[in-house]
Amino acid sequence: MSLETVPKAIAGPSSFIDDRIGAGNFLKRNLRKVFPDHWSFLLGEIALYSFVILLLTGTFLTFWFKPGMAEVAYDGSYAPLVGVHMSEAYASALHISFEVRGGLLIRQIHHWAALLFVAGMMVHMLRVFFTGAYRKPRELNWLIGVLLLTLALLEGLTGYSLPDDLLSGAGLRITQGVILSLPLVGTYLQFLLFGGEYPGEDIIARFYSIHILLIPGLLLALISAHLILMWVQKHTQMPGKGRTESNVVGAPFYPSFMLKSGAYFLFTFGVLALLGTFAQINPIWLFGPYSPADISAGSQPDFYMGFLEGSLRLMPSWEINFLGYTLPMSVLIPALLPLGLIMTGLALYPFVERWVTGDNSEHHLCDRPRNNPHRTAIGIASITFYGLLWLLGANDWISAKFHISLYQTTIFGRFAIFLGPALAYWITYRICLGLQRNDQAVLSHGVESGVIKRLPHGEYIEVHVPPADDIAAHVRGKKEIPAIAAGPDGDGVPPKAMRTPLGRLRAKMSRAYAADTESISLDEAHNGHHDGHHDGNGHHAPAEVGAGDRKSIGH
Repeated sequence: MSLETVPKAIAGPSSFIDDRIGAGNFLKRNLRKVFPDHWSFLLGEIALYSFVILLLTGTFLTFWFKPGMAEVAYDGSYAPLVGVHMSEAYASALHISFEVRGGLLIRQIHHWAALLFVAGMMVHMLRVFFTGAYRKPRELNWLIGVLLLTLALLEGLTGYSLPDDLLSGAGLRITQGVILSLPLVGTYLQFLLFGGEYPGEDIIARFYSIHILLIPGLLLALISAHLILMWVQKHTQMPGKGRTESNVVGAPFYPSFMLKSGAYFLFTFGVLALLGTFAQINPIWLFGPYSPADISAGSQPDFYMGFLEGSLRLMPSWEINFLGYTLPMSVLIPALLPLGLIMTGLALYPFVERWVTGDNSEHHLCDRPRNNPHRTAIGIASITFYGLLWLLGANDWISAKFHISLYQTTIFGRFAIFLGPALAYWITYRICLGLQRNDQAVLSHGVESGVIKRLPHGEYIEVHVPPADDIAAHVRGKKEIPAIAAGPDGDGVPPKAMRTPLGRLRAKMSRAYAADTESISLDEAHNGHHDGHHDGNGHHAPAEVGAGDRKSIGH
């Protein structure tokens, strides 16, 4: 069947719909849309399918959950809490867990899906960042992704607080403290959310409305926009044989990609069902109801809020008192600075990179992370920054389990949060350059064949052969990073815009950003035939392997 032939499974339904609403041509064109076949492009679908499962399980839970803070005496089936006074929200969460058929399973699937949703978005964004898939014309889709991640964190925070158990109440107390630390508006926002002095009587009901209506609606709209833009702009693809900036090599949406996606959805759901069945998460009946007078040791938030917990624990007790006002820097800085650095950095990076490189061309082929060492190093440094904050959010557990002073772990964290990202940047940068040189060697000298050959003067060598065509094409997909020229001819008088201090800084940054990819050029690699002899650098140049070459050391 040729590419121009429309399969019967598409032609039939398309004709039926076209005869009635005139959308047949639209379906024929879009159902044959080509998607690249690479495992990393399925990472974003993990987040998408987790979101669908969240909507389904969340709808089930709304039938029995009561978002009220009125006090009731528990009279359910969990004996240790019978007669204990608690909020309606906590009592209904216990009712779902113990009395509703399948309630605990759905609760746990919902919680695991929430974790997988955020984790899937993070991994997907890392794939997009490290491959440069955010570049023109996809900057808008990148910004939508950053906004989606921010909303997902807020959605997780509001959902985490709804059961009103002791663990979620402790997190809510921290949230209230962060809100109060905001200058000028903090007190007003706290009264708006809590309906009065902490803990108030309205916070659960208001978080419930935000959690099931406002944020899911925004997420659904943004995810739809994200998918529509991706569909219109076509998918990026990894470099390889036959792949260019103007085509897409892969399989059609129907039936190939649709079947693959359907199987992947079922696989994702199966994993979450297994986790919900066999891996207990958030056993609220063990924590007890929340009371402002109670607190628990060793409490930890879900992983996506762990980095904010770590920043609060590492921050010294600084505050500013001025004209009768107190600005608690020990809360304000850790609450806003890490999240602000990460999210603002993500949002601005495509535009900063374009400004530095002067690159305004469209990009539909992805970069291999090694081929842009500065970008990859920046990404790994950011991950290290996030990871250290996340790790130090459990400094009390680290101290208790490893018998290390809590003071020492805190001091270590305060130094590591600055030194760790810098060290990670340098190590990653050097690794990327080493991998580029390895690619250069593969093209220049070939790959080991496992065939041993004896040279006329008695030396034994291993014959190198040229790499396979698909591997060579993948490696040769590297492109030089654009850099701003010093002048019209590359070394003339700089243009007027580049003579200002900002212009000179931009030129220096541009040269530094692109310098090493120019020095390690794959254009210099060659595939000459030298019959297995040494080249000028002491390597064995690639050679064709014939029957007469298959001599071993033992012969």
